[in-house]
Amino acid sequence: MSVPLSPAGIRSRITSLLPTRADLAQARRDPRRDLLAGLTVAVVALPLALGFGVSSGLGAEAGLATAVVAGALAAVFGGSHLQVSGPTGAMTVVLVPIVADHGPSGVLTVGLMAGVILVALALLRAGGSMRYVPAPVVEGFTLGIACVIGLQQVPNALGVPVPEGERVLVVAWRALEDFARDPGWASPALALAVAAVMLLGARWKPTVPFSILAVIAATVVVQVAGPDGVRPIGDLPAGLPAPSLAFLDAGALGGLLAPAVAVAALAALESLLSASVADGMTVGQRHDPDRELFGQGLANIAAPLFGGVPATGAIARTAVNVRSGATSKLASLAHAAVLAVIVFAAAPLVSRIPLAALAGVLLATAIRMVEAGSLRAMARATRSDALILVLTAVATLVLDLVQAVIIGLAVAGLLALRAVARQARLAPVPLDRGDHTEEEHELLAEHIVAYRIDGPLFFAAAHRFLLELTELADVRVVILRMSHVSVVDATGALVLKDVVAKLRRRGVVVMVSGIRPGHRRVLDSVGALELLRHEGREYATTPEAIGAARDHLERTGVLTTSPAPAPAREAP
Repeated sequence: MSVPLSPAGIRSRITSLLPTRADLAQARRDPRRDLLAGLTVAVVALPLALGFGVSSGLGAEAGLATAVVAGALAAVFGGSHLQVSGPTGAMTVVLVPIVADHGPSGVLTVGLMAGVILVALALLRAGGSMRYVPAPVVEGFTLGIACVIGLQQVPNALGVPVPEGERVLVVAWRALEDFARDPGWASPALALAVAAVMLLGARWKPTVPFSILAVIAATVVVQVAGPDGVRPIGDLPAGLPAPSLAFLDAGALGGLLAPAVAVAALAALESLLSASVADGMTVGQRHDPDRELFGQGLANIAAPLFGGVPATGAIARTAVNVRSGATSKLASLAHAAVLAVIVFAAAPLVSRIPLAALAGVLLATAIRMVEAGSLRAMARATRSDALILVLTAVATLVLDLVQAVIIGLAVAGLLALRAVARQARLAPVPLDRGDHTEEEHELLAEHIVAYRIDGPLFFAAAHRFLLELTELADVRVVILRMSHVSVVDATGALVLKDVVAKLRRRGVVVMVSGIRPGHRRVLDSVGALELLRHEGREYATTPEAIGAARDHLERTGVLTTSPAPAPAREAP
C-alpha cells in the first residue's frame, strides 16, 4: 500500500479516483434498459429506506435522505457500475447504540467523520485489503446481522412503543412483555402478512416487487378498516432539507472518533463485499475497490448535511439492479432520482404507511439475508470454519458488529497460524534417491546427525521443534539443512541461535547448509550466523557439510578411518 506524500502525488491520486469518460460512454450504451432497472430498484428500495430510517432512530425522512443523496453520489463516484447504495440493516445495527449515547446529532457527526476516513482509505489504496477477510467471518456477521435486524422489528411488529435499552435482545424481550400485558393483534397480523407476501411472492415470481405491493395493500387496508393500535410513519417533509452543518459540535469530535472508525470500517466492508457480489453475478464487470471507497466516502460526507444516516453499498438492492438488467451507473443514479421524486411529490401518501408494514418488510429482508446452503457448506468445511462462523454470529448478536468482526478475524488469524505452525518440522535428511537407511546408520555410528528443517521458522513454530535438538545424546556434529525453510522471522532466528549456543556449550559442533539468500538478513540481524561463520561452519550443500563433519571428527580423533564419501547428487 503506497502513500502519496507530495501535493502533486495527492492531486494525481485524487484525479485517478474521479469518474472517467469511459463511465459516461458506458452509460450511453443502453440508457432505456438502465432507466427501467433504476425504476425497479427504487420501488424495492423505498420501503427499505423508510424502514431502516425508522430502525436507526432518526426517522423515515433520514432513510429517504440517505437513499437519495448517498445513492446518487455513490453511483457517480463509486468504483462499481452496478452498485446501489443507501441505508442498510448492518449499518442500522451500529447506529442504534450511537443514537442512544450521543443523540441524532452524534449520528450525523459520526457519518461525516466516517466519510472523511473512507476518502483517506481510498487515497491510501486500502481497498484491496478487504479481500483478506475470511469467508466464515463474512457469513457469520451476515447471520448475526439478520438476527439483529429481525429482533429490532419486534416492537413495531407488535405495535408497542420501542422500549429503552442498549442491547437488541433486551429491547425485544421488553417489547414482548409490553405486548403480553395489553395484546393487540392488528399490527402483528399486518407485519406477518407483509413478510409472507414478500417471501412467498419471491418464490413465485422473483421479478415482481412484492415488497412495495404488500406495503401499498397494507396501507389501503389500514386506511379503510382503521384497526386500533396500528401506527403510521407520521408526517414527512415534502422534500429534502437545506444542507447544514448545524449538527456539528467540534468539542464532541474526540469522543465520536471510535464510533466513526467503526462506521467507516463497516461501510468499507459491506460496500466492497456488495460490489464483489455484483461482479460475480455478471460477466466482464469488475469494480475498482479504491474508487468504491472514495465514492462511499463522498456519499457519507454529504448525507449528514441533509439529515441522512451513514450509507453503504446494499447487497439486496444491488442484486435487484443486476437482475433487472442494469449495465452502467445510470441505473443506480436513476434509482436515487426516482426516490427524490417520491420525496417531493408523494410525502403525504408515504407518511400513512403503517410501521408494522415496514417491520414486515424488514423481517422478510432479514430472513432472505440468511443463505442456508452457504451456512451448511461453511459449517461442514472444517471445524475451524464452523467455529469462526458461530463465534462471529454470536458476537454480533450479543456485542456489536465491529467487535464481532474483530473477534472473527482474531480467531481466524490464530487458527491459521496454528495450521501454518504445524507444517514446520524436523526430518532426517534423505541422503540419496534410493535406500538411505544404511548411510544414516553409518552417520549415527560416526556421531553425526543431519536434519532438514521443513516449513516456516517463525514465532508460532520455532520453539515447538527446534529445542528438541538440544536433547540429542551421543552426538558430536549436528548438520541443519535449511534449503526447505519457507520463511524466517526474528523469533525463529533467535531460537536457532539459542539452540546453536546450547549445543556448542555441550561440545557439539553445529553446521548449516543451504541457507537461502532471503533469510540471511534476519539470521544476521540477531547474530545467529555469527556463531557459525567464524569457525567456517556454513556450507552451500549438505554433502559438503557431511564431508566437513567427518574431517572434523578425524582431526579430533573420534574417527579412525575415513568412510565412503557422501553421495554427490545430494540436494542443498
